[in-house]
Amino acid sequence: MSPAAGGAADGTGSAADVAGGWLLGVDSGGSGLRVALARQGTGSAAERTGGAGVSGGPSGAPEVVGALTCQEPVRTGAAGIDAAHMAEQLVPAVRSLLADAGAGTDDGGAAHIAAACVGAAGMATLGAELRAELPGMLAEAFGVRRLALAADAVTAYAGALGERPGAVVAAGTGVIAMGTDLRSWRRADGWGHLLGDCGSGAWIGRAGLEAALRAFDGRTGGSAALRARAEAMFGAPLSTLPGQLYPRTDRAAVLASFAPEVARSAEEDPVAAGIMREAAREIAASAVAVCPRGAVPVRPGEGDASRPGEGSAGSAAGAEGADGEARVAFTGGMVKLGEALLGPLRAELAEQRPGARVVEAAGGPLDGALLIAARLAVGGLALPLDPALLSVA
Repeated sequence: MSPAAGGAADGTGSAADVAGGWLLGVDSGGSGLRVALARQGTGSAAERTGGAGVSGGPSGAPEVVGALTCQEPVRTGAAGIDAAHMAEQLVPAVRSLLADAGAGTDDGGAAHIAAACVGAAGMATLGAELRAELPGMLAEAFGVRRLALAADAVTAYAGALGERPGAVVAAGTGVIAMGTDLRSWRRADGWGHLLGDCGSGAWIGRAGLEAALRAFDGRTGGSAALRARAEAMFGAPLSTLPGQLYPRTDRAAVLASFAPEVARSAEEDPVAAGIMREAAREIAASAVAVCPRGAVPVRPGEGDASRPGEGSAGSAAGAEGADGEARVAFTGGMVKLGEALLGPLRAELAEQRPGARVVEAAGGPLDGALLIAARLAVGGLALPLDPALLSVA
């Protein structure tokens, strides 16, 4: 039996079947297709203490041997995410990584991949074609028999917290929060800059530009400091701003580009500071909405390594400790705004969910994809399956 063969349809199987094989992690989004190849370790999931992920990664992540990025984003059409276009980029990339790693069979063929996880933006609503076609494509090219297809918010969760219950908020141009008690997933926001993404870069940038235009008009609620920064970025007079913004298809990104200016102004400008506080309030509300509550399943002998004597940080520990705290991690570009956002965010979270513990994200979505693949390979995936968010082919 090859390393990629065998196992039950739900991804369970013997670790002996796949020990020493190859693992594939994929992160597909607006910035392109990121691909990582890792070597499957030996031993059970509980015995592995983890290697070096793409960006450090959660405990239990496999050892990465190579990674690359395809700059062209995978196309989305009437049928959803284009499976053929993804395969056109993914298959050559994987072959290149395998060749660089010296992988191959005795007869010169391509090495088999024990398990893979593909995380993609839009998987929940646009992933039907991927779920129908990609498993066969990867099985034919690399003998993949265990394939997880996940929303990028799920791989971001796995990269940040591993298989522990809790909540992860990915805040960049947009905002989406995901939480799990290891029985089911909860989602908040991620509805786009017109209907949601509250507290995101686009949300902060839009609020800052509104304050700048209020100052330009002479209306109440305006900010001279933000007007000056907006004129420096977009030109004067600000009456030209709507013409610059509305025709663009990347309006959310343009709005988000002004968020750092709002953050820089917050220390001295009360209007900017108020915008940052309101953004923190919105982000905290999304985190609280998805935080698991009550008792959750715990693997025997496993716990949270961030607490002395509680075991592995990649394990499925309780969502809440004995003191009722909940783990929350924040990821994405908004974290780089610094204390202008993080200070009020900690205060808001403490007020809205007393006892919540903010933890540092261990890794990113590509790390999460590799961790899911590693768990899938040994039949030990603890994260809950969901037809739209996390499915196994």
